[in-house]
Amino acid sequence: MAEVKTKATDASIELYIASRASDAQKLDCAALMTILCRVTGETPRMWGPSIVGYGVYHYLSGGKPSECCVTGFAIRNKELVVYILAEGDHQIERLSRLGKHKMGKSCLYFKRLADLDVGVLEALVADSVAETRRRHPDGAA
Repeated sequence: MAEVKTKATDASIELYIASRASDAQKLDCAALMTILCRVTGETPRMWGPSIVGYGVYHYLSGGKPSECCVTGFAIRNKELVVYILAEGDHQIERLSRLGKHKMGKSCLYFKRLADLDVGVLEALVADSVAETRRRHPDGAA
């Protein structure tokens, strides 16, 4: 089995944002960092080369111990992505009120934070963090 590539690093979040984000995205990244810090109570750190992650949980991947951030965000060209669990009727209903976005399995894509209802985004993230910690009670740190 291949080794997990997305690991916590000591890379600079500031350098990552400065090198990838447009001026508008830099403002959105600062706002996202405030929201994610408030919701998680965690200090951000880089995960792999391109994810600003918050918290950590442990799980088994192919029978081997692994870890990942509880939530985070990344700059993907002209879009930003927030990593969340958005399962169940409650989260799906919130997504319907969020604003202009696309949702993958665990990736919430949007172009500008101004296109979203930030209160709904914060609630989505809070529920996602709570669910991840519920699923991994012994692994959350």
